[in-house]
Amino acid sequence: MDRNVVIATVLIMGILLVWMYMIPPPVPAPEPLAQDTLQLQEQIADTQRPVTPVQVDSTMVGVFEGEERLITVDTDLYTARLSTRGATLVNFLLKEYAQFDQVSPVQLVDTSGAGALGLEFQSPNGRNRDSRTFYFAPSFDGDSLHVTNAGTELSFEARLSDGTLRLTYEFEPETYEIGLRVTHTNGRSFQTDDGYEIVWNGALPFSEDPGNRKEEVAKIGAYARTGDEVDGISLAGDEEEGMTLRGNVSWMAVKNKYFAAVVLSDERAREAELFGERRGETDDEDVDVTFRASLFMNPPTDESDSFRLYLGPLEYYEIKEYDGLYDMIDYGWNAFEWMTRPLATFIFIPAFTLLSSFIANYGVVIIIFGLLIKLALFPLTKSSYKSMAQMRELQPQMQAIKEKYKDDPQKQQAATMKLYKESGTNPLGSCLPMLLQYPIIIALWQFLQQSIEIRQEGFLWANDLSAPDAVLNLPITIPFYGDFVAGFTVLMGLSMIVQMRIQSTPASGVQAKIFMYVMPAFIFVIFNRLPSGLSLYYLCYNVVTAFQQKLINKSLEKKKVHEEASTRRRSKKARHVTNKRKGKRSKKR
Repeated sequence: MDRNVVIATVLIMGILLVWMYMIPPPVPAPEPLAQDTLQLQEQIADTQRPVTPVQVDSTMVGVFEGEERLITVDTDLYTARLSTRGATLVNFLLKEYAQFDQVSPVQLVDTSGAGALGLEFQSPNGRNRDSRTFYFAPSFDGDSLHVTNAGTELSFEARLSDGTLRLTYEFEPETYEIGLRVTHTNGRSFQTDDGYEIVWNGALPFSEDPGNRKEEVAKIGAYARTGDEVDGISLAGDEEEGMTLRGNVSWMAVKNKYFAAVVLSDERAREAELFGERRGETDDEDVDVTFRASLFMNPPTDESDSFRLYLGPLEYYEIKEYDGLYDMIDYGWNAFEWMTRPLATFIFIPAFTLLSSFIANYGVVIIIFGLLIKLALFPLTKSSYKSMAQMRELQPQMQAIKEKYKDDPQKQQAATMKLYKESGTNPLGSCLPMLLQYPIIIALWQFLQQSIEIRQEGFLWANDLSAPDAVLNLPITIPFYGDFVAGFTVLMGLSMIVQMRIQSTPASGVQAKIFMYVMPAFIFVIFNRLPSGLSLYYLCYNVVTAFQQKLINKSLEKKKVHEEASTRRRSKKARHVTNKRKGKRSKKR
């Protein structure tokens, strides 16, 4: 036998003998009930995790035991409810905003879970822990706190091994911001040096019309800001989506169409993780959506980590002080956003705010705003319509050129350009002014669809300008259209027909006449499920446009008549001078 094999065999046997000598005999198994007690305590404490066997963690003994208490915090803007199980928010109702029924207050916490806010970390023996499974001791013995002008603090503390974990909430009146201090005392006794995560669990519950769920699903998402860039995920397309953003993360957020829950860190986080899942189709009233957004923080020290929570409306003047938070609002494709976002931020929002300060009804505000926009764009509109009128005057001559050179495109183009030059007409004169108006139209399209200012504001028969104004319910659902008829959309479609009839001429071709009715019908279908405030704006826009075009056309006709009269007078005068000269020459003869 090889000597190396002999040595290896002897060493292995020696190690086994030492191992058997050093390890004591096994402890007899305890009674079955005692064996499962601590495991069941952990399983009951964590309602979001499946009921599976959990190994005992000596650093966490006792923290899963306790009786849950709910503490209500009442301010002038919201009512929050926190639980001693997890030291987390389990309810958050806004006092100044109601759900679609205009009765129930807006809820910003997923009440079906184990709480919205939690800390996650790894214990020294490698177990993943969630603070929402811990029982904390509160600093307040009562059940209800009312926030006064001085502000209120509410602390929760849990003993973990040889240390403590404390979460302190700071409530102030007249603000949707809540301060949060996280203090780890001797944190190394109950967690590793890898750091910890602060997590927002769950989506913000739906608050708008269930019959128009698809539009609301399109606006929900989870976002984070790293450096100066805001990025996020949406569930309008995919049923599941995730994203990790690394380095210099300042905040994370979960939003629906009009509201948001944001966690802002005073110390920049190492990374943010966003995950979302949708169960059901986007247009299903019972579609279920959930999000998980987390900030990965550095290992804790003896000093507290400070955070700010914002739970409230996505109203510009409420959130503009938070860097990049308004960037969560979608203003269309990136190709247009560099124009549309500044227009909304620096023109539309200030104008709406100013007008609403002395006009109580937002329907009237939208109408006046539409008039102001049309007045501001009138120079461009006038230039465009003048060019269109000039082009209409040239139609007979252009048609003659096409017939004359129908077999020679080059000569046809040369003759057409010569006609433009002689008549002083710019063929792009009618297009360019209209193109310059498109950024404003696109920005308004995006702004009015998600403007919380017009949410649940009524006008005439519309109860809510941020929702469709159904005036007739249909017995069937028409694809792409819906099961109702929206009133302002019908009027807007009719106003488009009137406007296009004013633009048309007797010489208009068959295609132009077909387009006159096809385009309004297409818009009629698209706008039926959009907010009635948007249809109201375009109705006003079309009416004023038609009125302006009628005035401009009338002015051009008067000018044309005047020029023709001037031409006749000049011709008559020239003939008179010519005849007079001829008479003088005849007398001389």
